[in-house]
Amino acid sequence: MATVQQLHQAPVPARALDRSSEPVAIHGTKTTSGLQKGDTRTVVIIYGPGQENIVSVFADVLGKPHRMADSFLGITSLEQELVLGIPLGSAKIDISSRNRDAVVAINAHCINLGMPPDTYISAECDYEFLYPETSSSRRALARFISFTLGQINYHDSLMSKLRTYFISTTFPDVRTALPNLDILTVGADAVELRVDLLQEPLGDGSFAPIPSLSYVGEQVMLLRHRTELPIIFTTRCTRENGRFPMENPDLYYEYLFRAIQWGVDYIDVELWLPEHIRRRLYEKRGSSRIMSAFHDFSGTFKWPSPQAESIYLESRKYADVVRMIAIISDHNENFELEYFRSKIRSEYPDSPPLSAVNMGETGQFSRTLNKCFTPITHPLLPIIAAPGQMSAAEINAALSLLGQLPKKSIYGISSPFSRIATPYAPFYEKCFNELGLPHQFAVVERHPKGSGFVEALCNQKFFGGAYLSPALSLSTLMHNSSFFSRLNNGSGPMVTEAVRTIGMVDTIIVQPGPSSTPASPPPTTPASSKPGTPFGTGTVSSDGLPLSSSLIFDNANWRGIVSTLTRDLAPSAYSGRAAVVLATSADDAASAIYALRALRIGKVYTAGFIIPPKLSRGLEVEHFNSLDGLQRARMVGDKASPFVIISALGSEKSNIVGMLVRVFGGSRGSSSQIRKVFLDLADGPRKGDPSAVAEQSGFAAYGVADTTAFTTVETLRLLVGQNVPYSFVRLASGHGMF
Repeated sequence: MATVQQLHQAPVPARALDRSSEPVAIHGTKTTSGLQKGDTRTVVIIYGPGQENIVSVFADVLGKPHRMADSFLGITSLEQELVLGIPLGSAKIDISSRNRDAVVAINAHCINLGMPPDTYISAECDYEFLYPETSSSRRALARFISFTLGQINYHDSLMSKLRTYFISTTFPDVRTALPNLDILTVGADAVELRVDLLQEPLGDGSFAPIPSLSYVGEQVMLLRHRTELPIIFTTRCTRENGRFPMENPDLYYEYLFRAIQWGVDYIDVELWLPEHIRRRLYEKRGSSRIMSAFHDFSGTFKWPSPQAESIYLESRKYADVVRMIAIISDHNENFELEYFRSKIRSEYPDSPPLSAVNMGETGQFSRTLNKCFTPITHPLLPIIAAPGQMSAAEINAALSLLGQLPKKSIYGISSPFSRIATPYAPFYEKCFNELGLPHQFAVVERHPKGSGFVEALCNQKFFGGAYLSPALSLSTLMHNSSFFSRLNNGSGPMVTEAVRTIGMVDTIIVQPGPSSTPASPPPTTPASSKPGTPFGTGTVSSDGLPLSSSLIFDNANWRGIVSTLTRDLAPSAYSGRAAVVLATSADDAASAIYALRALRIGKVYTAGFIIPPKLSRGLEVEHFNSLDGLQRARMVGDKASPFVIISALGSEKSNIVGMLVRVFGGSRGSSSQIRKVFLDLADGPRKGDPSAVAEQSGFAAYGVADTTAFTTVETLRLLVGQNVPYSFVRLASGHGMF
C-alpha cells in the first residue's frame, strides 16, 4: 500500500560535484523531443461545398494565415507562409498538373456530405483528411497534419524503447471499442485496426463481404479522434488467419495506399503480395512506415532453416519493420527462434528491426522474449487476433516469474508543501495493477533542506526509480554528495541534455547492470540505513544500490509542456514566433523555456526573472523591466508579436497574470486570423481565473492539469518503460489529482 512518510537526512561528508554525461537513452527511450522541421511545401486544402471553414481550421493548426485560390496554377513554394484553399470543383481542373515539388495537396472531406469522397480527387491528392461536421476535429487534425508533414516522428522514439507492444482491435465496428479504449490501450504503444475483421452493415441486414473504403475511412477517422497512439492498418488475408480475399492483389494496394493518404502511421504489407506492389507502397509511403508481415500456419516452418533467413532478407527490402510469425508444437522451437533473432541482429545490424513470435499456447514463451511490437490482447476484446496472444499484464507477470522483471520500490518524493503528492499514490498503484507490474509504490516527504534524504532512497538494493515533485536543482542533488559522486566508477550519475540545460531534476531512473537482479523481493516499506551507518558515507553495502547499476537524472516536465502546446497545434505553428514567460525565478521557468526551444520559438520576452546563458542559447531574449518594454512587445507586428504566453507564477498572482493576458489579447500582430496560446502552470487556489480571461481575449487556454497529465505519461515511460495513454491518466486519476 502506498504510504506517506517523513525521513530525516543523515550527515554526509562535504563534497561538491557537477558531473554530466552525453544524452542517454532511458529504458531505451530517446531523450530528445522528436520534433522536426518537416515538409516545407505550400499546403493547399481542397474543400467541398459549404466547407470553406475547414481551410481556416487547417491554417489555425499550422499557425498561419490563409487565403482562397481558384486553381493550382501559379502556386509556388514562395507562398509557404500561407495555407491556401481551393474549392473541389476548381481543384479537379488542374490538380494533376500542379507543381508537386512546391505544393502538398490535401483533400479535406466532410463525411456528412456523403461517402466516398470524389474518387478523382482522392486518387490525385497527396493526403486526405476525413472529418465529421458535428464534432470538433482540431485535435485529430493537429495530429494528422503534424504526422503527414513530417513534423513529428513516432517511429524512431518507439524503436529506441526496450519493449514495444501493439493491441489489435478485433471489433467489427470501432465504435464498440471506443468507450473502453482508454483501458484497452494501457501498455500499448500502437493500436492495430484489423480492416479484414470489420463488418460493414448493408441495407438488407447482411454484411458486405469486404468493407468498402468509405466504411474503412470512417473507422480510421473514429479511431484517430479517440486515441493519440499510432495506428497500424492491417488487411490480413484468408491464408494468414484473416478474412481479406487473396484473388486480387491490386485490391490490397488500393486499400493500403489509401491508408497512407489518410496519414496512418504503420501499414501492414503481407510478404506474399507481388513485389511490384510492395515496392510501390514502400516508395510512396510518405511519413508512414511499412511493416512487412509473414505468417505461417502450416506447422512445418522451422526457424533454423535457410527458408527463414531468406524470408527475412526478402521482407527487409521494402520494410521499416519486419514481422515473422509461425505456429509451433514443440517448446524448444522457442529457443530456435531466439537463436534466429540473435543471428539476424548480429549478421544484419543495419536492417529493419525484427518482430518475431510463435503462435499457440506453446509459443507464448516467445512473446515474453520478443521486444519489438509484440501483439497483445485484452480481456475486454471480443476475440483474440491470433492464437496464443497475451495481454500486457500477462506478459509482465510472466517476465516477473522468469526473473526478467524484478520487483522494485518506486517512490514519489514530495515536499511537505506539495498539494497533489498523496493523490498520486493510488493512481500509480492503479497503473501498476493494470499493467501487471510487480513493483510497489510509496509517496515520501523529503526534508525541506538538503538532498541527503534523496540519497537515502536511491542507495537501496531494490530502488527502482523516483519522481520528484517539486523538482530539485541538479546542484542541490550533487552538493556534498559522496554517494552520487562515486556512481559509474566515480563519474557520477548520468545526466540528460535536458537536465544539463534546465538545471532541474524531476525523475531519477535506475539503469540496471548485468548482475543487478535481486535474489529476494524488496521490503514492504522504504528501506533505511542500518543503525549508525549514514547514507552515502562509505562503500555500498549489500543493502545499497548494486554496484553494477547506474542512475540517470532526467526532466519529464518539459516534455509534458511540449505535448500540451502541440495537442491542438502543429509544432511548426511555434517556429520563429515570440513567447512571453512569466515567473519569479529562472528555475520555475526553465522547463517552459526548454520546451519553447524544442518548438523552435524565435524570441522570448521574460518578466520576473533573468534567463541564464545556458538556457537562452539560440534564443533572442528581451527582459521586461518596465511598462514601456511591455507596450513595445504588445505593439510589434508580424512574428515578433507574442504568440504564446506561459505563466509559471504562483496561484496567488493570478490576477496579475490575467491582467497581462488581457493586455496581449488585444494584440494580434500582422494577422487577425491567427489564434494565440496561453498556458497557466499555477497550481492551487487562486483569486482569479487567467484561463477564462485568456479565452475571452481570443487565446486557446491550457492549464496545469494538462501539463501534469502529460508529464505523468512521460514519467511512467521513463520509470517503468511502459506506455499509459494521456486519456487513461485523466480517467484513472480522477478530478482530485489535477
